Amino acid sequence: MTQPRYAFIKANWHADIVDRALEGFCELIPAAQVDVFDVPGAFEMPLLARDLAGSGRYAAVAAAAFVVDGGIYRHDFVAQAVVDGLMRAGMDSGVPVLSVSLTPHQYQDTDHHNAIYRAHFVEKGREAARAALMIGKTRAALAA
Repeated sequence: MTQPRYAFIKANWHADIVDRALEGFCELIPAAQVDVFDVPGAFEMPLLARDLAGSGRYAAVAAAAFVVDGGIYRHDFVAQAVVDGLMRAGMDSGVPVLSVSLTPHQYQDTDHHNAIYRAHFVEKGREAARAALMIGKTRAALAA
């Protein structure tokens, strides 16, 4: 039996934090089953998620980003657009598209905050992997 494949999209902004989500994801789903795709930022994730989900190659698509208030634009609008786009990609394709896109209320680029969010992204990656596996199991049971 062929093992299912998973797509994992990572936004490059704050890569030192976002990349930790992939580490957590691959603690539960072997890296050999995961194709990794980089995008410039969070806003680019939904379009690629839609294309990957529609390709028929993946059991699920996970997308990770860290959207923070940089003081220049309304980050909450970006975060909402990203989550809405990811949900739409999943609903339109019928393939689970899982968000590991986080928008903290208070973030400062300090060693303390970065350590907190690095650890948090590892856990969020694990949660996305658990969700992907659980949805796959449930859908397989429904098809049986």
